[in-house]
Amino acid sequence: MILDTDVLIWFLRGNEKAVKTVTNALPFSVSIVTYMELVQGMRDKKELGKMKKAFKEMDVNIIPISENISLRAAGYVEKYSLSNSMELADALIASSCVEYDETLLTANNKHYKIIKEMKLKTFRP
Repeated sequence: MILDTDVLIWFLRGNEKAVKTVTNALPFSVSIVTYMELVQGMRDKKELGKMKKAFKEMDVNIIPISENISLRAAGYVEKYSLSNSMELADALIASSCVEYDETLLTANNKHYKIIKEMKLKTFRP
């Protein structure tokens, strides 16, 4: 399973449902895009250190952007950016899920539901 940024934000904020959901999803993966979005949201180096430690302890697999992922994402942006406002980060995350045939756990399923070959699981905090 691949976890979306929003689920991990709820987890890092200590939301009980998110903590339980993330713990039950172990082991899980994240796109490097999700990792970078989380890093950008950190308030300071101490908070970043806590997140990195938690990821290491949970043995989170961080999926890099490969050539296949980037080409698939470009196709999604071409196909869906005008009609459905598909954004770069979502296209890359979706492409990672499809490339690895993994389910995405997200609270923002509206961002991804247009991609028919993608498996989604909805999280509600």
